[in-house]
Amino acid sequence: MTPLLIQDVLSALPHRYPFVLVDRVLSIENGEVHAIKNVTIGEPFFVGHFPTEPVMPGVLITEALAQASMFCLHGQMEPGQIGYLAGIEGARFKRKVIPGDQLHLHAKLEFLRRGLGKTTCRAEVDGEVAAEMQILFAVAK
Repeated sequence: MTPLLIQDVLSALPHRYPFVLVDRVLSIENGEVHAIKNVTIGEPFFVGHFPTEPVMPGVLITEALAQASMFCLHGQMEPGQIGYLAGIEGARFKRKVIPGDQLHLHAKLEFLRRGLGKTTCRAEVDGEVAAEMQILFAVAK
């Protein structure tokens, strides 16, 4: 597939700056997504987290994975539908994510039934796992 660029991402997600946390979707195949988030020193959260040692907050890594997860349903959602975060299972954070990192977001759809779904997710930097978790979501209008 042709990668989805930022214009395509903005068409698919309801999020906008400063909360859109997917910069590009590299691939979508058989319910599996590979997307990226370029982490820069200009991110607004680095001003306070932490000024002397900037680290991307785990909750924002989780949000980036949740946003990437929605691309597992790319082309399947009706206009006006949106995915809402419903739960997080087994979240583990294994490496700091700092300015200059490119965060690779991997999500695999485990199931989607009656508007409830689950993805298995992993965030990596330079091939090293930064975070992993399962994300539960609800699809609604």
